[in-house]
Amino acid sequence: MSRIFTILCLFVVALATASAFTVSNSNSVRAPTELQMTVLARGAKKMNFKPGSPLKNACAKLGVKPKYSCKKGDCGSCTVSVGGSRMKACVGKVPPEPRLKSLQEKGLEIK
Repeated sequence: MSRIFTILCLFVVALATASAFTVSNSNSVRAPTELQMTVLARGAKKMNFKPGSPLKNACAKLGVKPKYSCKKGDCGSCTVSVGGSRMKACVGKVPPEPRLKSLQEKGLEIK
């Protein structure tokens, strides 16, 4: 009985993974291979960054130089504003792409 159950479970997992990699022709669903990039801006300079990458590297590439004291996020001296929300650059990650079309084109402003 347990062999039949194991075989059934493996079959269900195989079907689930096969359907996860199919590409839909619908415009509302993005293909799983398409990379999502977040546009960050500082003045006239705009760059694409991968969501989840370190915010301190993104700040450095845009020319923002936050002060670092503890490098653990305890002191808050490295706090920068990303799209209106305050984040600690030393431990923060690049946020995901915003849903608003205007923010996707203009980019999230770093101050």
